[in-house]
Amino acid sequence: MEAVKDPSLKGKAVAVCGNEDERHGIVLAKSQKAKIMGIKTGDTVLEARRKCNDLIVVRPDFDSYFMYSERVKEIYKRYTDLVEPFGMDECWLDVTGSKMLFGSGRTIADKLRRTVYAETGLTISVGVSFNKVFAKLGSDMKKPDATTVISKEGFKSMLKNVPADALLFVGRRTFDTLKKYGIYTIGGIASAEPDFMRKILGKNGFELWLYANGMDSSPVSHYNAHTTVKSVSRGITCNENLFSDSEVQRVIAELSVKVSKNLRRERLLACGVQLSLKDDSLCVRQYGDLLDYPTHSAKDIFNAASALLSEKYGWNRVVRSVTVRTYNLVPENSFIQLKIDADISRYEKREKIDETLVNIRKYLGGDAVFNGCRLFGTKMPAGKSEHGSLPPAANC
Repeated sequence: MEAVKDPSLKGKAVAVCGNEDERHGIVLAKSQKAKIMGIKTGDTVLEARRKCNDLIVVRPDFDSYFMYSERVKEIYKRYTDLVEPFGMDECWLDVTGSKMLFGSGRTIADKLRRTVYAETGLTISVGVSFNKVFAKLGSDMKKPDATTVISKEGFKSMLKNVPADALLFVGRRTFDTLKKYGIYTIGGIASAEPDFMRKILGKNGFELWLYANGMDSSPVSHYNAHTTVKSVSRGITCNENLFSDSEVQRVIAELSVKVSKNLRRERLLACGVQLSLKDDSLCVRQYGDLLDYPTHSAKDIFNAASALLSEKYGWNRVVRSVTVRTYNLVPENSFIQLKIDADISRYEKREKIDETLVNIRKYLGGDAVFNGCRLFGTKMPAGKSEHGSLPPAANC
């Protein structure tokens, strides 16, 4: 995607990374050439540069990624209404009911690749198979622009020598455990005893055995399917340690705006607020409280989290990271039971102000209106405001 935005990057070793000067300097995504050089997602920037001296590092542009992701999903929906996102840049499609219109799975995959490239400039790799796990595996086997078919009849011979960590949900630690027992390939997982897999990896081990044997039966969800949201949270590790209530409150203010935005997008109200603080020893302390009434107001969330900070945190150690979480969520059209002495006009006024701020940020950008405390500096990483980077007045 970065090569689409900047054609000069095409064919070069490029990695999208967090800021090297902050505590987030890891590889988030990489080009095919960078992958060939051994660079992996999750490598630190320093590790990546050691593997590739001419690596080009770019900062993530999540707004642009989201825009392209939505454009590509709209193309997918032309072929089927069973489109299930898997992260920002991948989707599962069930085209079983579309074959009479558009042809076989391979034919549809090739049409998708051509259409996405023609309309967005992006190349995609597509896996075609009889279940979701193998479709995902196929999409990773050939890149950057290819269709890979894993058939029900031939998957055992095709995958028996493929490294085990290519299988979905086999991460580094799981792969390390498998290697201790001499299991290096997907075929090795498939031929292991299911009870043995359960013994060394628990329930996940048995599920991996099912996947390796082609026994994934999970359906592809409709693109309008809505997963019940149980909580909405935003957190961040700061550039520098925080030493006072006022410094933490500046971060809480920014996070509250983001949580409020997400609650409104999901059309939910929060009945509770939780504040999590990680200190410089990496110990996490969590404090929570129920609100007087359900809300998605950034001001209400900020007030509740700030009260928890001042009442609960003893400042035995400085703060490294902050998370604001809302829970006990209810639909925004729910009836709200106010206290008998509640000032309903004040509640309505605050809601109108919040709605106005949301609309201003929507049409003029996230930094068109921002919390005044940011003028006094914040230790949040640059580019971590609601949209774009922090304003020049902020001290980062």
